[in-house]
Order: sequence, then C-alpha cells, then structure tokens
Amino acid sequence: MKYLLTSVMLILLCDFSLAGQNVIKQKKGYSPHIGVTVSMMEDLKRRVTNSVVNLSQEETDFLLYEEANRIGALILHLAATEKYYQLYTFENRGFNKNEQEIWGTALNLGEKARETFKDKPIQYYLDKWDEVRKETLRLLKTKDDKWFKAKVQGSSMNNHWAWYHVMEHQANHMGQIRLIIKRID
Repeated sequence: MKYLLTSVMLILLCDFSLAGQNVIKQKKGYSPHIGVTVSMMEDLKRRVTNSVVNLSQEETDFLLYEEANRIGALILHLAATEKYYQLYTFENRGFNKNEQEIWGTALNLGEKARETFKDKPIQYYLDKWDEVRKETLRLLKTKDDKWFKAKVQGSSMNNHWAWYHVMEHQANHMGQIRLIIKRID
C-alpha cells in the first residue's frame, strides 16, 4: 500500500511536458510506477538532447583533455548502457558476442572509443540513442508494476532500481556533457 501511495503522490505532483510546470505525470499506456519512470527518463533524454543537438562537428569531437571522452561517445555510451539494461532486465542476460561487438566500446569508453567515435555528426549519436529508447519504451509497455518491483534474476536489485540507475547514469553524464560544452573554446 505504501508503494502505491508513493506512486499516486508522484503522479499528482508531476508532469514533464513541454508546457508543464516542472511536474511529473504518469505516461499513458504504462502501469503507474513504470509510467512515472518513463516520464522522468524521457525528460532526462530531452534535456541531454537539447544540450547537444546544435553542436558542430568540432564541438561533438572536442576532447577536454587527452584521456577524456568526446561528447558523441558519451551519447553513444548512454545508448549502450540503456541497451545493456534492456537485456539485463527483460532477458536476464548481458551482451552476446554480436551485441558486445556493437556496443562494447561505447559501454566501456576509453582509448578505443576515442579513436572509434569521432568524425560523425551529433545526430548520428542521437539517432542511435533514439533507436534504443524506442525499444525500451516498447518493452516497458509490456510489463506491469509487479514486474517493476520484482528482483532481476540472479541480482540483488529489482527492475525499478535498475531503471532508476539508468536515469541516474544519464543525469551524471548530462552534467559531464554540459561541463565539456562550457569548456569548448
């Protein structure tokens, strides 16, 4: 009951629509807790996207220092992390060999990512994230709050915490991206 009351209170308090006044509202088509989480995830993605969508190629590829990550790579990292959690929470597995080849460098970042993820417009990276998010939203519509509350098989976390972690990960990198943008000459 306490879980339900918290969800109802969140629903009543919030809505992240463009015309909204900084409130969250349950997204239609989803169970209550998932709908609130989707609303927050979509707001975070919108804010990250708005921060980078108008970057030039030079800004997208800017390195703050020699061992830093480029903004494009960070956007792809957000997509890779979200893709990993799709597999982890919906299929109870990590990347297979093919998925590791596609997403591993973006997930891990570092030197290989600095060499691989450059010379592409920001829209390339945003499109990849859009593809992953579209699948996340489709999959979340197939689940209910009972699933959200359930533990991920073989893990100490529940599905709700896993998707909360995806959001906090995006928020942390949003701050990093905004700091990099402020340092571009």
